[in-house]
Amino acid sequence: MPETLTITDNRTGKTYEVPIKDGTIRATDLRQIKFDELDFGLMTYDPAFMNTAACRSSITFIDGDRGILEYRGIPIEQLAEKSTYLETAYLLLNGELPTQSQLDEWTFNVTHHTILNEKLKLVLDAFRYNAHPMGKFISMISALGTMYPEAKNIFDYDNRQKQIQRIVAKVITIAAFGYRHMVGMPYAYPDNDLSYSENFLNMIFKTTETKYKPHPALAKALDVLLILHADHEQNCSTSTMRVVGSSHVDPYSALAAAAAALYGPLHGGANEEVIRMLTEIGSKDNVPAFIKKVKAGEGVKLMGFGHRVYKNYDPRAKIIKQVAYEVFEVTGKNPLLDIALELERIALEDEYFVKRKLYPNVDFYSGLIYQAMKFPMDMFPVLFAIGRTSGWLAQWQEMLLDADQKISRPRQIFTGSPRRDYKPISQR
Repeated sequence: MPETLTITDNRTGKTYEVPIKDGTIRATDLRQIKFDELDFGLMTYDPAFMNTAACRSSITFIDGDRGILEYRGIPIEQLAEKSTYLETAYLLLNGELPTQSQLDEWTFNVTHHTILNEKLKLVLDAFRYNAHPMGKFISMISALGTMYPEAKNIFDYDNRQKQIQRIVAKVITIAAFGYRHMVGMPYAYPDNDLSYSENFLNMIFKTTETKYKPHPALAKALDVLLILHADHEQNCSTSTMRVVGSSHVDPYSALAAAAAALYGPLHGGANEEVIRMLTEIGSKDNVPAFIKKVKAGEGVKLMGFGHRVYKNYDPRAKIIKQVAYEVFEVTGKNPLLDIALELERIALEDEYFVKRKLYPNVDFYSGLIYQAMKFPMDMFPVLFAIGRTSGWLAQWQEMLLDADQKISRPRQIFTGSPRRDYKPISQR
């Protein structure tokens, strides 16, 4: 039996057969449904793309009802436990886990591309000392692209791989330099003897040491956080990467646009809001009163709970919660942890939140870890962007090679004035 959808247009009495493939219909197949010959054809109206698939992708699978997240078919729990960020980035970009020789070559290439052209420091120095690190990150990524005019040759495979290596490598240097600029410290340069996460921590926190070596537990925690943030299907910033990339712009410009989308408090800034919420609560004893205000709609929100996709416990949140305890063994317990645990306990037992499927998400504990590791809150979205870079690039590359993809151009439903004549200013 063919998979089709039968649609009867009650305006005209006509019936249409629309093919169903992979549980979807093509929106353009609805164009044949017209009221008359002058009619443009039927469209769908879907603000925020709540139920519209804009692409086919083989990168990330999410089942929000069951709390499943997989990169290229591999469960996120296994990658967080057994992989490294660079290995996971290779998986996202290439579709398979690397062999040892492939991983060695990929790691070498990324490690030896971490250095920045000295001219870029002049761009960074032009910012005020209190400029937000994410604003600096976005600008520096865009400026970086001007250093490589060949990056516009996006359909040249070897050239594209070179730009991907450069971007993955240099985002940690850009982020670290932005931090040092903010706190007034001299820039610390990359150390090719260190792993990806160790190198970033080196460029962030090195002071007078001849050789900086971060605590292994902190480097591992950062690596896990980067893995958990590496990709998450068609979220706001990833969709932006694809939309901007669909114009065939260079990857640096598309990635700067994606990072700008991530900047918003509803996306990459959400873990900042969790820390602010916990700080405002102030004490474990104040949690019941806060919960009461949330339920009464008295102008406060429960940040770090609920997700557009997950209607179950975010699998990343479970992993991060365990990582948090491992970090606190090194740094000492974050004083906000007791508030967070009590907030989670009450919310998971309260019928109001259970009924609405408001479970902790990835942002609920990640901010506590970053804070314990001495990162200021302004750096939180930048850390998110570092991890998400490999996913953005994987999605961008997939979009370029998809024969169905064209330059992005959504339709609109026009609600403005009907045609009218221009009036001279004396008659208005």
